[in-house]
Amino acid sequence: MSRLTLCTLLVGLAALPFVGSAAAAPAKLIGSVGPGYTIGLKVGSKKATKLKAGVAYRLTVTDRSDEHDFRLVGPGVNRPVTGEEFVGRKSIVVRFRAGTYRFFCAPHADEMRGSFRAAR
Repeated sequence: MSRLTLCTLLVGLAALPFVGSAAAAPAKLIGSVGPGYTIGLKVGSKKATKLKAGVAYRLTVTDRSDEHDFRLVGPGVNRPVTGEEFVGRKSIVVRFRAGTYRFFCAPHADEMRGSFRAAR
């Protein structure tokens, strides 16, 4: 066996304990607000109604209107993801606790809102 092959083999074996030890990528949530008076939250192509508590999610919100915002409120979370003047896309990583969460547009919360539950 050549030195190069032996060195490559040893480096590969030394790296084995680290394979798979990195944290898993956050699950994806897709939020949208606008155009018009629409707001939504999906997991893949399905409406988000029940999510897993304790799991990290990457929430990416596409905001298509400078009249609206996207806010998320629930156990341990109370934050605007986008603001009224903002148009574009923003992402946050959030880990939900067990409970009910609401998402809404603050200026139009009576008509632009939704909710989901997080449970173990």
